[in-house]
Amino acid sequence: MRDRVLATCFALGVLACAPVRADTTIATIRVDHLVDSPYEVPVGVQLDGVTGLPPERLVLVRIEGEHAEPVPMQVGGTPRRMTWLASSGDTPAPVRYELRETGGGRSFDALTRNRADGLLTIAFSSRPLVGYQFGFMPAPQGVDPAFGRSGFIHPLYSPDGRVLTRIQPPDHYHHYGIWDPWTHVEYDGADYDLWNLGDKKGTVRFKRFVSETSGPVYGEFTAEHEHVAYTPDGPVVIMNELQTIRVYRPDGDYYLFDMTIDLGAATDKPVTLLEYRYGGFGWRATEEWDKHNSEVLTSEGRDRRDADNTTGRWFYVQGAIGDGYAGAVVMSYPDNFNHPEPMRIWPVPDEDRGDVFASFSPTKNRDWHIEPGRRYVRVYRFLVYDGHMTAPGAESAWQNFAHAPRVTIQAQ
Repeated sequence: MRDRVLATCFALGVLACAPVRADTTIATIRVDHLVDSPYEVPVGVQLDGVTGLPPERLVLVRIEGEHAEPVPMQVGGTPRRMTWLASSGDTPAPVRYELRETGGGRSFDALTRNRADGLLTIAFSSRPLVGYQFGFMPAPQGVDPAFGRSGFIHPLYSPDGRVLTRIQPPDHYHHYGIWDPWTHVEYDGADYDLWNLGDKKGTVRFKRFVSETSGPVYGEFTAEHEHVAYTPDGPVVIMNELQTIRVYRPDGDYYLFDMTIDLGAATDKPVTLLEYRYGGFGWRATEEWDKHNSEVLTSEGRDRRDADNTTGRWFYVQGAIGDGYAGAVVMSYPDNFNHPEPMRIWPVPDEDRGDVFASFSPTKNRDWHIEPGRRYVRVYRFLVYDGHMTAPGAESAWQNFAHAPRVTIQAQ
């Protein structure tokens, strides 16, 4: 009998017949200062100096009493950083975890990236979440070709697949889902408009992908955009932008994604983003929303009647769509220029259907000087959901975004 077992082991490979080793604790982890919220928050810790094991040999477990629950985690970057999604749950802070070396296989579904026809889509379990248009999108047939462009988010989906963005609407052909141009840009003594494409003074375009990654906690890409002024001597790239989109693993009826915009002068000449009532990040919402079936609320308690020309830490837009209800909270990070940021939110009109446009517009009440040799970074977090949002829920999510929980790790 023993000989038959040994022969079988030899045929299958020694590792296949080796005994499964119990998980061994490598380090303990605490997450403190986690605001009680119904929404998870991304947290992370560096692993250098703790373990050099590859991710497939590691498992992260959440400890609640005698119960240990494996949770998805992702390791990447230099230095190596482990990222996961934490929540207060039923246990008051601190929340405890153990990082273990695993002797058995554990895996979680990963977010995926797919490229087709100029569109990069980040999805989870075959459900698309965020689409990014890197291929050139021409203007609609019969419309001035100047209205074509690339480098914007569309479609943005709710977890159940409802599309929350719109592009090239007939009232504003230059509106492209979620995008980030500037309206009045001073460069070399002249004023250029990179927002209103029909004026033919400038544009923003996709140049290349800098990086892409995916895993069980997030899918991410960084794209380089060129901000182009149409000068008398021809097109000139006056600013370059690195835009990073990181989409986190959905949790039921919501998910998070972070948009980081890293902007800098592309020549040895400064650029001034001039004060104007709109410019920078914008969101043109689904055509299904109008003044009767959608709502806006800001962190300062303003709604669509009076939110425009005010400042805030976050706003949400939600409404009836298809056979359900969905929306998104948009949060501004405290280190962003001119935070709390001015907002451009279309008010409730008397004369038309009331389409929805909402944005943070940091130059709405002041100029912003972009000096050569420096980088200027803004960070926004989106909480995209099906159902209804509340002010306390949005505020708790912003608190965990703005004041990151403290994470400590202790090697065993």
